[in-house]
Amino acid sequence: MAGQGGSSAGGRGVVISDNWPGYSLDLFTYPQHYYGDLEYVLIPHGIIVDRTERLAKDIMQDIGDNDIVVLCVLKGGYKFCADLVEHIKNLSRNSERFISMKVDFVRLKSYHNDQSMQDMQIIGGDDLSKLNGKNVLIVEDIVGTGRTMKVLLNNIEKYKPKMIKVASLLVKRTSRPDGYRPDYYGFEIPDLFVVGYALDYNEHFRDLNHICVINDHGKTKYRV
Repeated sequence: MAGQGGSSAGGRGVVISDNWPGYSLDLFTYPQHYYGDLEYVLIPHGIIVDRTERLAKDIMQDIGDNDIVVLCVLKGGYKFCADLVEHIKNLSRNSERFISMKVDFVRLKSYHNDQSMQDMQIIGGDDLSKLNGKNVLIVEDIVGTGRTMKVLLNNIEKYKPKMIKVASLLVKRTSRPDGYRPDYYGFEIPDLFVVGYALDYNEHFRDLNHICVINDHGKTKYRV
């Protein structure tokens, strides 16, 4: 990507610029039932895998030698979380530093069409009071304005964990300059509606390996 002036490895993530044209769909394989529904491939699956491996290495260097509770935010985060945890386990196996990891899953539910974010409910997960004194790694698929993540962090901080870090596969550039930044992120992307690699549009496209931009036809077809 960087070779074509499209992106560069920023401080902590690959930055995909607004004028990045993406890759032609013809260059890759993807499920036939989505033919005609996508604009282009924004991030091919192989690049996601390589970048996730690097994030795992960064996390190992920062918080190796610790037991970690991984909190995966469903539904979109499950694929990234599974791959990230797998990479950390592999690195841990081949290193003097061994990380013991326990993975738990939470879902966030907000009321009033997100008008009142403070009323957000954390669904599932073990009793969150068990996070007291623990090292917590929250894994999310995409961070936009960061409002949801800030509310989640405030909720978890009440249980007094020893440390909280956040890893997100994507950070979306929004019009708000005060946007929240996770501790680790794979790619900073333009303000586009992306699907694939477990990111969905009304529950569709989770089975797409690449991260792609959906087209108007796809939005209309799967609108509910």
